[in-house]
Amino acid sequence: MTSPLSTVLFDLDGTLLDTAPDFIRCLNQLREQLGAPPLAPEVIRPAVSSGARAMIQVGFGLTPDDRDYAARHAAFLDLYEAGVAEETRLFPGMGDVLDWLEQHRIPWGIVTNKPVRFTTPLLAGLALGSRCASVVCPDHVEQRKPHPESLYLACQQMGVDGRQGLYVGDHLRDIEAGRSAGMTTVAARYGYVDGADQVESWHADHVVDSAPELTALLDHLHTP
Repeated sequence: MTSPLSTVLFDLDGTLLDTAPDFIRCLNQLREQLGAPPLAPEVIRPAVSSGARAMIQVGFGLTPDDRDYAARHAAFLDLYEAGVAEETRLFPGMGDVLDWLEQHRIPWGIVTNKPVRFTTPLLAGLALGSRCASVVCPDHVEQRKPHPESLYLACQQMGVDGRQGLYVGDHLRDIEAGRSAGMTTVAARYGYVDGADQVESWHADHVVDSAPELTALLDHLHTP
């Protein structure tokens, strides 16, 4: 990249925000209600980026084809909605990343597969909704990631050229979406990466192991 960054877009769960504590709390709360013992956080955490469906798979071994799946899925989502921002925080150092972007007048946004129902109150609870220039959820597009439609929409909303922007995510689908949109891709290995995943095999343009590494990368890539 040989010109100023036009934007930085972030995946939400496992990239910008550490939402795992609230997912873990809600899943174990539901298990308790159903008379099951709690699961260790390290069992649940790798599946957080894959959303509620993965939570029900991890927590109860159920898939959408199973009889009890729909009821437990709905119960989990109700619990999560009621406490969406209780323990969720920015990843360590991510506040500095956002400060760096704002100091350099680079608009940043969020492109997530998390529905509006949860994303809007979550961002409000962390006072982030007014800071980001675009928030695109699956409710806003016909095709969710790994399709690039949501990234195109975010860039359109901000009036920027995505080809001079970055997309940062902690899942293969994020890298595939960013690549398809013509953006520079950054794999967040600090996120909810399954231990079996080989992040290098995603072929992201860059891999970072922490938010401070991301700040250093931005400083290196931004050449006004």
